[in-house]
Amino acid sequence: MLVLAGCGSSASPAASPSAAPSAPSGASAPAASGGYGVGGGAASPWTAASGSSLAEQLQQQFVSVVQTVSPAVVVIQTSSGLGSGVVFDNQGDIVTNAHVVGTATRFDVTTSDGKSFDGRLVGTFPADDIAVVKVSGQNVQPATFGDSSKLVVGDIVMAIGNPLGLQSSVTEGIVSAVGRTVTEPGGASLPNVIQTSAPINPGNSGGALVDLEGQVVGIPTLAAVDPELGGTAPGIGFAIPSNLAKDIATQLIEHGKVVSSHRAYLGIRAANVTSGGGVLVYAVTAGGPAAKAGIKPGELITSVAGQPISDFGVLSAVLAGLAPGQTVPVEIVRADRTKATVQVTLGELPG
Repeated sequence: MLVLAGCGSSASPAASPSAAPSAPSGASAPAASGGYGVGGGAASPWTAASGSSLAEQLQQQFVSVVQTVSPAVVVIQTSSGLGSGVVFDNQGDIVTNAHVVGTATRFDVTTSDGKSFDGRLVGTFPADDIAVVKVSGQNVQPATFGDSSKLVVGDIVMAIGNPLGLQSSVTEGIVSAVGRTVTEPGGASLPNVIQTSAPINPGNSGGALVDLEGQVVGIPTLAAVDPELGGTAPGIGFAIPSNLAKDIATQLIEHGKVVSSHRAYLGIRAANVTSGGGVLVYAVTAGGPAAKAGIKPGELITSVAGQPISDFGVLSAVLAGLAPGQTVPVEIVRADRTKATVQVTLGELPG
């Protein structure tokens, strides 16, 4: 079972090896008899004959990206801890994680050059773990947000943030997978997240996952935890795609809330049962999708869209993969222990 941990502040660092950079696309080795590493002693793509210049170019690109993006990555501190944020626009809006801001509405915001400002909450949307904080009347440098839909497995990325309070720290790795659905410790399921081998440590949350063009392609959010040994699992971190972060942040800035979540909504409040055989509905939103389908408090939901529901986390993950307006079968056990299947037209999760 994969266990995840939010990347808030922590007292001590955990060792995580960073992935070695791969040769850039287009790199090639000089031809020689005998093949690589066998007999004829052919040069590797990274030898002085051809590879050192490519390696130097890659290194300089790393340095350039860090120098470009770091001024846009800030420390966001509350009374309960700290995380990171990325300057979103020229108006002082900063995108971060909802779990970084928590219940706070005022923040200490510190830039990479050590300047400190007062920040206030613009809005938060825990369902996608995105929030916006604003510093007014300050000249802060915004980052450039890229198109996360263009990411492919193997792309080199860097995570820039403030892990363990170490300001403007950088780790590197690759995109390990795209389109993951992960569930946070608080129960929110995040669809279509980016998995990366760039180490994500406590304090990285809300920072920047950037590509080699210096564009923010994700917001680092979670690290996997080894359930047997404890502590973070090296090389398994997750980031919210930049396209989603841009969409939600823009809505929060313009409306103070999310008006179009694009998230499926059942319209119930439910609790886990000790048997693990479903979730118990204890409240139904009047006029909501579940109510319209005839689902009532006291009933047990055991399956949604053909997928068994063992607990609320699973239900949240299933809904994260569905769309508003979609009609799906929902299997229930009524209070009198009879079973039924109802058709539910899913609504849109309100902001």
